[in-house]
Amino acid sequence: MNIRPLFDKVVVEAVKAEEKSKGGIILTAAAQEKPATCVVIAVGPGGIVDGKEVKMQVKPGDKVLLSKYSGTEVKVDGKEYTIIRQSDILAVVE
Repeated sequence: MNIRPLFDKVVVEAVKAEEKSKGGIILTAAAQEKPATCVVIAVGPGGIVDGKEVKMQVKPGDKVLLSKYSGTEVKVDGKEYTIIRQSDILAVVE
């Protein structure tokens, strides 16, 4: 099954959270922060959203930084994705 986002929506997959701290301490799942770095899986076409024209700035494969706790989490074919608005993306990691 494929996900095809609409309008200014972007489907992202979280990059795995660090399991060890910089000091080498192993972190439990509860202590790990929600990852803010994700990989773009699919991008909507853009268009007119809320009366304004939106041009998509990201493409599949881009690594992006998100606002914490943004988007809607969905599970498709056993994989977890997050669907967000393009405006929730803070930056593209190059």
